[in-house]
Amino acid sequence: MIALARCQRHPGREAAARCPSCQQSFCRECVTEHDGRMLCLACFAKRSQREAVGGAGWGRVGWAVGAVGGGVVAWLFFLGVGELIWRATS
Repeated sequence: MIALARCQRHPGREAAARCPSCQQSFCRECVTEHDGRMLCLACFAKRSQREAVGGAGWGRVGWAVGAVGGGVVAWLFFLGVGELIWRATS
């Protein structure tokens, strides 16, 4: 029962929330909200580190695909404009 629980890091404090990841109870100072859930700071740090590491590779790939795609779109645009001008002057 959360009403009788004590904070894992601060035994003198009443627990305000239970971390769904590690199932430990923590006071208000030791938890933070992430994606609508209250996580302890240790679990939040682990999750943030995983998200940063996992997202970094796809971020670079996304930039590369965007750059190549943008270059192709620009080339097609100018090709079409040049074609129109060539036909208009012929």
